[in-house]
Amino acid sequence: MISIIIPILNEAKTIEDLLFHVIDHSSLETISEIIVVDGQSIDGSQEIIKRLGLRIKLLSSPKGRAKQMNLGAKEASGDILYFLHADSFPPLHFDKLIISEVKKGNNAGCFRLKFDSNHWWLRLAGWLTQFSWRACRGGDQSQFITRALFDEIGGFDENFTIYEDNILINELYARKEFVVINKKIVTSARLYRKLGIWKLQYHFWMIYVKKWLGASADDLCTYYNKYIG
Repeated sequence: MISIIIPILNEAKTIEDLLFHVIDHSSLETISEIIVVDGQSIDGSQEIIKRLGLRIKLLSSPKGRAKQMNLGAKEASGDILYFLHADSFPPLHFDKLIISEVKKGNNAGCFRLKFDSNHWWLRLAGWLTQFSWRACRGGDQSQFITRALFDEIGGFDENFTIYEDNILINELYARKEFVVINKKIVTSARLYRKLGIWKLQYHFWMIYVKKWLGASADDLCTYYNKYIG
């Protein structure tokens, strides 16, 4: 059984569409629960979820995606945890695809990525996610992981307020516990549209390089807040 864990912060524009999408693209017999962990939204996100009348576990957490996802994992009952960003829409039968990989012995992984944009660079960036290269990974591709492996690693590192997905992925690559499912998750290019594709991509590359050179969690957060915020 899969527990779907969705951390949100001010996602009133997308959360309703995402929840219906998740339900419509999966099988009820494979989903243990859908857990939405809110990081103190002020845009009415929680009210929207409550109003839907769906069987959703809604939790409140301090702001910070690592903290939110760890709380969701703590409350989850499934054997497989599936972490999903609020603006990323997984493919049809994503649940069965994940279970199939776990049955093969692949205890963690993600989907290929497609942006909701036709810009050539974003199409290329999405195309590159089919390969197993570490540099092509990110949280927008979603993350499935068995409960046993997640607990063994110790969950997400809550010292990181950004880059937390990549820290976990680094651990998985070090253990050779990662597979890319050859189906596409569609994610929003909203931040690229807001800041500009080349400007945002440059800052993402800088964060990646800074971490590779040994920057601390606080250093990465400071950089992100200054240039991306």
